[in-house]
Amino acid sequence: MLHSLALDRRFWDGVALAVDGEAEMLALDCRGHGASGRDAGPIPVERMADDLAAVLDHAGWDRALIVGCSMGGTIALAFAARHAGRCTGLVAIDTTAWYGPEAPQAWEDRAARAEAGGMAALLPFQHARWLSPAFREAHPEVEAAADAVFLANDVPSYGAACRMLGTTDLRDAITSIRVPTLVMVGAEDGATPPSMAEEIVRRIPGARLQPLPGARHLTPLERPAEIAEALLRMA
Repeated sequence: MLHSLALDRRFWDGVALAVDGEAEMLALDCRGHGASGRDAGPIPVERMADDLAAVLDHAGWDRALIVGCSMGGTIALAFAARHAGRCTGLVAIDTTAWYGPEAPQAWEDRAARAEAGGMAALLPFQHARWLSPAFREAHPEVEAAADAVFLANDVPSYGAACRMLGTTDLRDAITSIRVPTLVMVGAEDGATPPSMAEEIVRRIPGARLQPLPGARHLTPLERPAEIAEALLRMA
């Protein structure tokens, strides 16, 4: 289980609660996040994928269903292409294989905003994208918990992760993936919109698309029961 940018393994708590012990789950803190070591980069996405392989080795897991959201989804795509024999399946959520030609500058600008003003300078931008207005109003505690993790980030590590996302292009690499693949996306996701999910589905043979109506970018926070149900079907 690979979390989104600037959050940590607790991102999956709601999904784990909904799974309710029906499957073993392993959630990690990606490089530079949570309790993992800090890394000011540069960090190629392949290194993040290899980190996951090392965690699986340490846990004694030869193979697993690989699940990632947003940044974690991009890493999951890289892992499935790079470590194909270790995947029983792949679930890519609210993510992309490539952010587009303007991505390097856009992500550089986001890193620079954090470096100039701290993580708090980015919160209004994140709030508009993370969760739907109705969910934010009904569950302010979910947003507050995400805010606390976001604000605790190491800024140089955050900047390195931003630059990684800006320079990653997995469009060709993912065409080699041959494991059962589900691509899920919030229908109102403005960060990695449904068109990016559709592009992943076109490039991975046999991949299936599952939109989540009414949801925005962090569907594991907003719709944990639906995510859990999908994972259990894939497991």
